[in-house]
Amino acid sequence: MDSLSQIALGSAVAIGVMGRRTAVWKAATWGAIAGTLPDLDVVIDHGDALLNMVLHRAESHALFWLTLFAPLLAWIVSRVHREGPLFRHWWLALWLVLITHPLLDAMTVYGTQLLLPFTNHPFGVGSMFIIDPAYTLPLVVGVVAALRMKDAARGLRWNAVGLVLSTAYLAWSVLAQEHVEQQARTSLREQGISAEQMLVTPAPFQTLLWRVVALPDDPADPHFHEAYVSLFDGPEPVRFTAHDRGTKLMATHGQAAPISRLAAFAGGFVKLSTTPDGQLRITDLRMGQEPDYVFNFHLGPLHAVGSEPTKQVSERPLVGPALRWIGRRMWGLDLPPPWKSRSP
Repeated sequence: MDSLSQIALGSAVAIGVMGRRTAVWKAATWGAIAGTLPDLDVVIDHGDALLNMVLHRAESHALFWLTLFAPLLAWIVSRVHREGPLFRHWWLALWLVLITHPLLDAMTVYGTQLLLPFTNHPFGVGSMFIIDPAYTLPLVVGVVAALRMKDAARGLRWNAVGLVLSTAYLAWSVLAQEHVEQQARTSLREQGISAEQMLVTPAPFQTLLWRVVALPDDPADPHFHEAYVSLFDGPEPVRFTAHDRGTKLMATHGQAAPISRLAAFAGGFVKLSTTPDGQLRITDLRMGQEPDYVFNFHLGPLHAVGSEPTKQVSERPLVGPALRWIGRRMWGLDLPPPWKSRSP
């Protein structure tokens, strides 16, 4: 999730655990700091754009390592504020802040390696977009209330309500995702499309409009299928559009290290294509929409794939038309997506 959400969650959790045992501003401040720490891995440059992607949310987001780090951070905080008797409370508070960060990240589709060093599997529920005001706002309001209200008990109640509402929203997102997936699978069967894997993720900033990507059962099938589904759509079948996924290129180059690495990280939701200048390109189908995706990587010329560091090329539709379309389509209006022109 975005930094503001993680800061707000960290502050809210720390305030909730510490309560009146320490000053609210102390709990909020250290909660915000601990809620930010796991994302500092973004400053590490592995010398390769694709590696930077798949190694983000790795050790710094692993529950095992964060659990080991929590008592050290709690000891530092209790020493700084001369609150030695509160060490165990700080330990619990900061441990919860540290582990809720990757757990919240795992609600997005990116891929969070929660169980390192035991497995590097990238967990991703995919029911939340990386930025969603409906999740973050209750947390911010609760934390601000706890910091500013003269009645401490009332402020702590506001903070608790913010945590309850934001957590309930996460649960709602999973239920909505499951509903859309069932609807999409029914439509695929009715249209005679056999799908081995399906990805259901929300369009930006909300959980009413969902993007569905289906991969075929047949590995030789050259297409993947994409659709948008609103919770307010009528009973009509979901309308899927077929797009090329580069199966011939995958058959030839799929064993190359950068391709197999991203394919494993993305759960197979990738496509291969060539650029006008003869570069092989791999695209993560999970984040974006056809034809514009955040994570495209140039892998070098076809005869030398993987011989040089990968380069990331991000694409996105024009922001204004895209947001206006989402704002209308999420209420069930049957509108074609405006993904025709890219912004520079």
